[in-house]
Order: sequence, then C-alpha cells, then structure tokens
Amino acid sequence: MKRAYSPKEIAKKTYKTLPWGGRWEEAFGLPEESSVWFVYGGSAQGKSSFVMQLAYELTHYGQVLYLSYEEGVNQSFQERMLRFDLDKKQGWFRVVTNDTLEDLKERLKKRHSAKFIIVDSFQMAYWSYPETEALVKMFPKKSFIFISQVEKGQPTGKPARRLLYLADVKVRVQGFRAYCQGRFNPDAGNSFVVWEEGVLRTTNNV
Repeated sequence: MKRAYSPKEIAKKTYKTLPWGGRWEEAFGLPEESSVWFVYGGSAQGKSSFVMQLAYELTHYGQVLYLSYEEGVNQSFQERMLRFDLDKKQGWFRVVTNDTLEDLKERLKKRHSAKFIIVDSFQMAYWSYPETEALVKMFPKKSFIFISQVEKGQPTGKPARRLLYLADVKVRVQGFRAYCQGRFNPDAGNSFVVWEEGVLRTTNNV
C-alpha cells in the first residue's frame, strides 16, 4: 500500500524557494526553485521580452538553458538577448535550437547541468503531454519554464492546455504586463511590468 502523509508530517516539510525580492516577489511570490512554469500570451504582447527578463533573473540562482525551438538564434532573438544583458551571463546562459527530447535528457543528466530549462515554444518542441510529464518527473530538482502559443486567448492545443493545469506558476502576458495565476500568487491584483512604455501605449490606445 502506498504511503499516506499525516498533517503533522506535511506541516514539517520545508521547501527551497527562489530567494528573489522586489517586483519579482510582489508579482510571483516565492515559488519553489523546482517549480513548473507555464507562460502564455498573444503575439506582440511582451511575452518574449518577459521570458528574457525572467531568464536573466534566474541566472542569479543557477544555470539557464534556453531551448529556442521557435526562433532559433535569429536577429530578433539576438536583439532581445542583448537588450536584457544576457550576453553578460557567459557560463550561466546557454541556448540550443535543435535538441530532441532524448538529447535534452542526456544533457540534463550531466553533472553541473542547467537548473532552469526554458522551452520556447512548447508547440514547436512537438512533445506529447505524457512525454512532457515524464520529463518533469525525471528531473524533480530542476525547474521547467514552458512558453506557449495561444489561440483565441487559450494555449494552443490540448497538450498545452493540460500542461497549464500541471504548472505551479501560470503566467499570462497581456498588454506588456505579466499576471501570475499560479499557486504562489501573493496578490491577484499585482502584475509584472514588462515594458513601461508599452503599457502606456496600450492603456492610451496609441
């Protein structure tokens, strides 16, 4: 028979959380370092810029591996990387463009492999939901950040919508603001401003 936890045992459990503060904590609380993130939003809403800012912040706590399946390392990706100073994170930020799921597993099995894995986008990775769930369970001490395309305001495809429910931290990016909808949300009214000028333009309908 599988183990059942008592309330006392659960109350004694401790978790290692991201030690950030400031606007990151205000918008996203203190999620576990090994959380599953799901970031989604429409085109030209600030999603890609938010992910780059998140990647930069995460380099303070461990190595970041960016799976750039959708853009590769094209000019727009390069420009965003430079805009958010990730070129200064040599050794802490790496980008791959064509790893298969098996390639990624072998990479993550290595000693000193990345702690934070950004998958951009989940749709362009062409992984099934069972494969993705198995990957997360295989590496319980790592954090996976899945970026999703959207269609009619919802993540594109059934696997992505299932993955949304698996995620600990759900982030919807709209109007250059990132809204936390996950389990660590400290205040539903808070948001992370991705680009102040963009927020003003959106608000003023410019």
